Amino acid sequence: MYGGISTLRDPQSRVPGATKVVNQIAQVADEQLPVEVPRDVEQWVKVDAGVKVGAGVLFALGWFPRLSALALAGSIVPTTLAGHRFWEDTDDEKKFSNQAHFLKNAGLLGGLLIAAVDTEGKPSTSWRVRRSADKAIAKAESRYEKAAKKAEKAQKKASRGRTGRKLKKQAKKVGKEIGLS
Repeated sequence: MYGGISTLRDPQSRVPGATKVVNQIAQVADEQLPVEVPRDVEQWVKVDAGVKVGAGVLFALGWFPRLSALALAGSIVPTTLAGHRFWEDTDDEKKFSNQAHFLKNAGLLGGLLIAAVDTEGKPSTSWRVRRSADKAIAKAESRYEKAAKKAEKAQKKASRGRTGRKLKKQAKKVGKEIGLS
């Protein structure tokens, strides 16, 4: 969050490092998307900083942790590629420093991805949906079997000479039991 706030205060300090990454992303996006992606580097730096601040606050407060972790993960990749290009450094000390920061950010990315898929011990949404569907199917099958048995029983009674009033009462009872009325 601190880095995002300082970048929002002075975005121009980050523009030179971000220019290569923004141009590469914009070029690939222009080829893949039907709309043209803006190439204003300062705007992208501000958006990235805003994502870091907003998602960082949400993540720290525990609000929407999976979504905020995913947003931070998406934000850390271009930041790392723009700010820690150790493969371009010729000075050994600067190269070591950038490499250390690059690897630190790679570790943060791994942690953020784990947080993005963490369900806090709860089953996943897809598992809960499948389980609910299976329960609904089993309940419907059970009700159908029960209704079929009762209908068969009513039919046998009707064939033995039951009156119409008794049949209506039996049908109404069966309907209530299976949830039709």
